[in-house]
Amino acid sequence: MVTFIDVHRAEHGVEPICKVLPIAPSTYYDHLLKRAEPARRSARARRDAALRPEIHRVFEENWQVYGVRKVWRQLGREGIAVARCTVAG
Repeated sequence: MVTFIDVHRAEHGVEPICKVLPIAPSTYYDHLLKRAEPARRSARARRDAALRPEIHRVFEENWQVYGVRKVWRQLGREGIAVARCTVAG
């Protein structure tokens, strides 16, 4: 939704678009702020962003055939503590 607003904001403005879509203008602006300043994200979001390259690396190293369970277990063998649901997301 945020991308849609970014694309069409010059034509229609943020507030009119948000009236039609189920999103508050403050939520849109908060998302933009967090995109510009990653330090404002939650600790969970920052950790997920840091783990994403590791998850992708394990998946790629195993010919893109490992599922969530195998990637999660491989990360554990490498000493990277991560929840299984984080790998799935």
